[in-house]
Amino acid sequence: MARTKEVKKAATKNAVSGGKRSAPPPKLPTPDVSEDDDPSESELNDKMELFSDMEGSDASSVLDDEFDGEASASGDEASGDRAGEGSEEEEEDDDEATSASGSEGSDYDESGGSDADGDMERASARLDRAAAGRRAAAEAETAELAGEGGAGEGLVLPDEAARAEEAVHPDLPGVRRRIKDIVRTLDAFAARRDGVHTRAEYTDQLKRDLVTYYSYNDFMIDALFNLFSASEAVELIESCENPRPVTLRVNTLRTRRRELAAALINRGVNLDPIGPWSKVGLVVYESQVPVGATPEYMAGHYMLQGASSFLPVMALAPQEGERIVDVAAAPGGKTTYISALLRNTGMVFANEINKDRLKSLTANLQRMGVLNTVVCNYDGRELPKVLGERSMDRVLLDAPCSGTGVISKDPTVKSSKNQAEIWKCAFLQKQLLLAAIDLADAGSKTGGYVVYSTCSMMVEENENVINYALKKRDVKVVPTGLEFGRPGFVKYREFRFHPSLSNARRFYPHAHNLDGFFVCKLKKVSNAKRGSGNDEEAEEGSDGEGSEEEPVQPAPLEHQTQPARQPPSPADKGPRAKQQPGPARRPKASPARRRAGAAAEPEVDGAEPAVPTPKKERGIVKRARAELQQEREAQKAREGAAKEQQAAKKAKPAEGAAAAANGSGKPATQGSKPAKKVGAKERR
Repeated sequence: MARTKEVKKAATKNAVSGGKRSAPPPKLPTPDVSEDDDPSESELNDKMELFSDMEGSDASSVLDDEFDGEASASGDEASGDRAGEGSEEEEEDDDEATSASGSEGSDYDESGGSDADGDMERASARLDRAAAGRRAAAEAETAELAGEGGAGEGLVLPDEAARAEEAVHPDLPGVRRRIKDIVRTLDAFAARRDGVHTRAEYTDQLKRDLVTYYSYNDFMIDALFNLFSASEAVELIESCENPRPVTLRVNTLRTRRRELAAALINRGVNLDPIGPWSKVGLVVYESQVPVGATPEYMAGHYMLQGASSFLPVMALAPQEGERIVDVAAAPGGKTTYISALLRNTGMVFANEINKDRLKSLTANLQRMGVLNTVVCNYDGRELPKVLGERSMDRVLLDAPCSGTGVISKDPTVKSSKNQAEIWKCAFLQKQLLLAAIDLADAGSKTGGYVVYSTCSMMVEENENVINYALKKRDVKVVPTGLEFGRPGFVKYREFRFHPSLSNARRFYPHAHNLDGFFVCKLKKVSNAKRGSGNDEEAEEGSDGEGSEEEPVQPAPLEHQTQPARQPPSPADKGPRAKQQPGPARRPKASPARRRAGAAAEPEVDGAEPAVPTPKKERGIVKRARAELQQEREAQKAREGAAKEQQAAKKAKPAEGAAAAANGSGKPATQGSKPAKKVGAKERR
């Protein structure tokens, strides 16, 4: 038993050796003890294999678990004596262990496990040293980036002369390094500031460098810095320089995702499911064939569609048998997704104002096997008049916007947008959203929802538009049902929005690897309309729908003794002067009613009623009214012809009776013409 302890001591010393090359483990002798006291050959092999899997762990702990506590203590003593005795004592222990091995211990030697395990241990030690070196290098680089070597070391802000020279001959690599240095300084400003420049000066220099390096205009940089911190804004700008992954949406009307994935993989397409949040999405990493020209694409098995375009339809959650309208449908990605969720039941109205885009819309609908969709070409603001108010269960409005969320697709957005264009888009979006709300029916058993989405990151086009709709219509913001995304803004600079806007969802390229997107879901509480007609935006946005006050009824005629709008006499002047009986005074009219003239003025004695000025019609309303007028005139003409034919039929019996009374074929009165001829003459 004592000999066994010495061998264990030697094994422990070899296992816990430091960076020096370790000797092969000694061969275990076979002492006269029971089998339960000595580890078997398979158990030792398992322990040696475990060494190669352990990185940075203490091998002695494994041996301590296998052997008793005395071996662990003796191992500690052996490791302490190692520094004084050197390698000669280790060689003596190895020789004694080898000579003491018996016939049973020779089985372990004959298997060749000792040499193999020694090579494995040496290889493991080399891997451990390499991993330790890599970790040390990574820690040194992290310390350098974090600025532990010194606060603000190496960062010098350029002066006016240097900035003027950079404007003519920019040093892009130097600008790139300065951007990173300024971002690190702003993240830990108290520790890294140089004591001379303020935070505002660092931020201004960072904005100038971003304009120089990434070719943004000043408005876009200021807008991004209002939305995000300095480091996050730079991260967003860098992510917009890279294109988003190519994504596919499986058409469940024709195939299933597993079958489509297998077919595309056989064609050399490397793809994966887009994520747990979608059951119909696939992301393509690389492809040996064009994914937009495969037989599966031509057969309508999938649609090339951005992943962010899935989100509005998922928030809409259409139910089978419903009536749904897509206000801005081209090129048809969202419309075909809605039809797939409906399983070709119900009815979908796909509206598109641009006639040139109708070709792609209809082509995609036919290719994808959609059968329940009607394509129309109207201005979205006129849809309540065309399709009827309160006629839809759900409405999807992917509103036209500035496109600040898809800079990776359209780099011109970086330098072409300004504040005036943003407000212009917001004005149009307010009109479209009010029209979309009017289309939805609050009494629908399964619907009454409106989903508003944009591919913009600007608050003016998103939360501000929704907040306006909450004031003008009886709607509320409800959860979208999307499991990820950042909540909408409730406070933004000088804006203060309704608290329920936190249910909206925002998506960013740097955070979600999607195009910048905004999705909000509204529930129509009732079909009533709010607000007054004094708001010019409401009047213009809904074609006079904002002016909802009823005209005051005129007073009875017996009390209207004074002419209309007669100026008061000097005696009647005063803050509370008594006025003569006359027509009731109307409240201040809205701009639409002022333009309409005096149509609502009451009639008075001695004055002719004012002729109302007809409202100027244009566009599809004018054409529809002209067609209706022509149809009415044709109907009147047909009715007149039918009456004449009936009169002619009645005249024939009267003429025959008169001829029979005279006893001849002549008319009853001399010189008179038959009734039949009179009727024919009138017809001519």
